[in-house]
Amino acid sequence: RRFDYRPKTDPYCQARYTFCPTGSAIPVVKEEDVIEVYRLQAPVWEFKYGDLLGHLKIMHDAVGFKSSLTGKNYTMEWYELFQLGNCTFPHLRPDMDAPFWCNQGAACFYEGIDDAHWKENGTLVLVTTISGTMFNEMAKWVKHDNETGIYYETWTVQASPDKESIVWFDSYECSKFILRTYQKLADLGAVFKKIQTNYTSIILFSGEPIYLGNETSIFGPLGNKTLAAAIRDFYYPFKPYRTVGEFFVDLLKIIDRVIVKRQFYLFYNLEYWFLPMKFPYLKIVYEEVPLPIRSKTFFGV
Repeated sequence: RRFDYRPKTDPYCQARYTFCPTGSAIPVVKEEDVIEVYRLQAPVWEFKYGDLLGHLKIMHDAVGFKSSLTGKNYTMEWYELFQLGNCTFPHLRPDMDAPFWCNQGAACFYEGIDDAHWKENGTLVLVTTISGTMFNEMAKWVKHDNETGIYYETWTVQASPDKESIVWFDSYECSKFILRTYQKLADLGAVFKKIQTNYTSIILFSGEPIYLGNETSIFGPLGNKTLAAAIRDFYYPFKPYRTVGEFFVDLLKIIDRVIVKRQFYLFYNLEYWFLPMKFPYLKIVYEEVPLPIRSKTFFGV
């Protein structure tokens, strides 16, 4: 869903690591410039855990640019304003009936490409070359995309593991932004190299979802108190943990609810849905998504 504007973030939402600390505006480049475009991929939280999440194929994606006229490099990515946990599960605040979400995501653009970060455990590879005109048009698109696509969504929800399976809900995270960027460049005329490109998806498997309502209809004065209590009860074990003992107790509650009772409550586009979970319940996949094909109408390189 697209939104008319990006709301201000609530001071309650706090990030352990600052979002886009060295970010800058996307520059306007000369039309005759030739810009190299790089595919960037590395394990999530590599700066803290190294290749640990890379072994599980939980990867973060970005795109890099290099100007032939100035020699400057740039990195562009899209990720959570307040880290992944806050985007995936809400806070249960004692002063509020409804779960409180800190789930905005946004684009970050900054000068430089950290070669060591992307190369050591991931990918840094040239995928196409574009003109300055195409880069400037892409920059306009990024601004609009960033102002209207504002909420991070961790989960993809499918009916089964089959490749032709129904996708009930699609995720909206870093890789989807990169795929949208590549597609925009293809629409502008970029010709991509024929190389394999894989991306991470975290998939929940569910029967047909059941619409429950929005925050007002469920948690408001005229809401459904039984349903509101069930949703809060579901999210409670996903709270940040303080002790090892609490972690294992809550983990057992999560297993009981999701696998034994086959229940999951999804918050998507500001609405709540009930997912009747199905085997294998959850799966992390690292699947190929081909680079796009150039549009017939395009700007020349």
